[in-house]
Amino acid sequence: MISVENLSKYYGHLCAVDQINFSVERGEIVGLLGPNGAGKTTTLRMLTGYMKPTSGDIHIMNLDIHQDALQIKKLMGYLPESAPLYREMLVLDYLDYVASIREISPDEKLARIRHLANVCGLNEVMHRPIGELSKGYKQRVGLAHAMMNDPEILVLDEPTSGLDPNQIVEIRGIIKQIGKEKTIILSTHILSEVEATCDRVIIINRGKIVADENTASLQHSTQKGYTVRLSLKGAEFEAVQADLTTLPDVAQVAPAGQEEGRLSVDILCNTADDIRGQIYARVKRQDWILLEFYQQTRTLESIFRELTKEN
Repeated sequence: MISVENLSKYYGHLCAVDQINFSVERGEIVGLLGPNGAGKTTTLRMLTGYMKPTSGDIHIMNLDIHQDALQIKKLMGYLPESAPLYREMLVLDYLDYVASIREISPDEKLARIRHLANVCGLNEVMHRPIGELSKGYKQRVGLAHAMMNDPEILVLDEPTSGLDPNQIVEIRGIIKQIGKEKTIILSTHILSEVEATCDRVIIINRGKIVADENTASLQHSTQKGYTVRLSLKGAEFEAVQADLTTLPDVAQVAPAGQEEGRLSVDILCNTADDIRGQIYARVKRQDWILLEFYQQTRTLESIFRELTKEN
């Protein structure tokens, strides 16, 4: 549905986006994740036709961004980080105005506004000035604006930026609901946003894509090994270390805490195979009481830090 090939954007001598390639299938919710200044917003602005790329191609439903920009814009809804709202207008009047700009017929206009008010949770504020609304409700109005023409694709730039925890949960729920029918691309630097909302994550750093996979595959593909946490009673660290490091696939046994007769160690395994059975067999041979035993999972946060850290 969306194909991006060798896309670059320069501001003078500064390269904001550097030869990136990716595609998005119909019905996907894709998160564009990266630190501040990574090139996320610039990429979205080029996707929506708001900004021309320096080089590269963007094709959306077989339309070319260079030749068919107007047709592409008709297929898209775009919510920038700061929604461009008229603060003095009532919510109802503003959405009516947007519907007129989008050339929605008078017969369909009211039904469309009512539908968006239900989807975005705006019924309680339809007759209030936009300037009096909370940031969360303003984001909802902006989302209704972006969806007014019933677009095939929604592009959301930092949709939960500046919201409180309750508002974030509400906006996430709306996005997930919309994502059942639409293709959505959203940018964020909030890791929990991607885990809670997106089917797939594209991590961008310094204008380059450093990862492009679903979350589960990303965790597996970047995994060079794994760590097992073991907590024992009646054990000394030196004895545990000496015994477990003789296992072929154990690279290191490191202390992870000791208190009131409880010893915790982290066992670094340098294999993709599950060797917990071998570790348990060693514990069973000794006069140690097993209190805790589990494989630590790598979080999206740790992967993000690895892929975007300064060299």
